[in-house]
Amino acid sequence: MAGPALFSESDKPHILVIDDDDRIRSLLSRYLRENGFVVATAKDAEDAGAVMKLALFDALVVDVMMPGKSGFEFTRDLRASSQIPVLLLTALGETDNRIEGLESGADDYLAKPFEPKELLLRLQAILRRSQNVTRPMPEIRVGKWTCNPETSVATDGEGSEIRLTSVEMKLLESLARHGGKILSREELARLCGVDGNDRTVDVQITRLRKKIEEDGRYPRYIQTVRGQGYILKE
Repeated sequence: MAGPALFSESDKPHILVIDDDDRIRSLLSRYLRENGFVVATAKDAEDAGAVMKLALFDALVVDVMMPGKSGFEFTRDLRASSQIPVLLLTALGETDNRIEGLESGADDYLAKPFEPKELLLRLQAILRRSQNVTRPMPEIRVGKWTCNPETSVATDGEGSEIRLTSVEMKLLESLARHGGKILSREELARLCGVDGNDRTVDVQITRLRKKIEEDGRYPRYIQTVRGQGYILKE
């Protein structure tokens, strides 16, 4: 989870809502504040960049269809330097769009129109995942990579470094904690606090493989067991 934000109410989660719709920004700000969050807003990606230079946040709620840089592009660029949790909002509800959102590095995806209560529950789930609720493993070895669950950074001993998102790290940690056991998509979804439907786990596994497997198309370590789920092999 991100460090304490530069607000007076440092004990509360700090959320940045990024949306070009004034009505939605106002509605979400009010609703989240009423439910115990400290909220700042930005009208687009450029505005968000300026706000994030002034304060630290625990999670971002990002609209996809914004003028200038889209939410997909914003999230993709953000992942180059930060693993802060991101919940994407969009009027595009098709499965392919949801997959694109996850592939951009988002932790979750919510289609408009939505109930504020659902957004609240999804945001709370993201924040729970970003906290190390269980004692973290000291390190996870996958092939040439040594993955640190506390920093979500993997290194290969030769100076190369890759960053994993909070969901990718949680998936890897869940598989490692159950070494040698097949975990179903439903079990992985539950352990990682993600939606078990619409290929969500499959998409996250594919992204993880691309980062740590020599060839993501022919995985050696994170293997699929047809009809059962996934297993981590040494």
